[in-house]
Amino acid sequence: MHAPAADPLAPLSADRAARLVIDVQERFAGSIAGWRTLLERVAALCEGARALGLPVAATEQYVKGLGRTVDPVRQAVGPDAPVIEKMRFSAMTPEIRDWFDRTGRSQLILCGIEAHVCVLQTALDARRAGISTWLASDAISAGQPDQIPPAMHRMQQAGCVTTGVISCLYEMAGSADHPAFKPVLNAAKRALSAH
Repeated sequence: MHAPAADPLAPLSADRAARLVIDVQERFAGSIAGWRTLLERVAALCEGARALGLPVAATEQYVKGLGRTVDPVRQAVGPDAPVIEKMRFSAMTPEIRDWFDRTGRSQLILCGIEAHVCVLQTALDARRAGISTWLASDAISAGQPDQIPPAMHRMQQAGCVTTGVISCLYEMAGSADHPAFKPVLNAAKRALSAH
């Protein structure tokens, strides 16, 4: 049974969205394409999401071998956000699924690594579960850059919607008079400065 595709015309909503950071861990430093840019964009997206009131969670793959979530991202995720260890490549573990269900949200925004492994398998599992899934494509990377385009294509074919960090934040704020607009603007500037 196929879940209906996420509607690219339906707006991302701060009231309906949750944010999941996938496996941005210490041992990936130096092997992931655009590592520093990735860290800044993931952190900016998390800071903006928190300012807008989105639930945020993170996963860590095989902590013994890959280490913990890197400090700048862990700080941006927030001290109260769950960070869930996993061995499966997909981050749609029972713990993450339970967290998402408890948020009461219907949209899931993904970022992290690696595009063609954990992000891809998470996105496919989320779509199979009927979750409207969005990809912050400029906050997703991999150790083999040539693997990113086919992974993004497959996720889009499965009904995921791609967006960028800045677009995502502004869309959820909706207006310059949103109470959280200033921190969203600061997060957008952080994302812009990352290159």
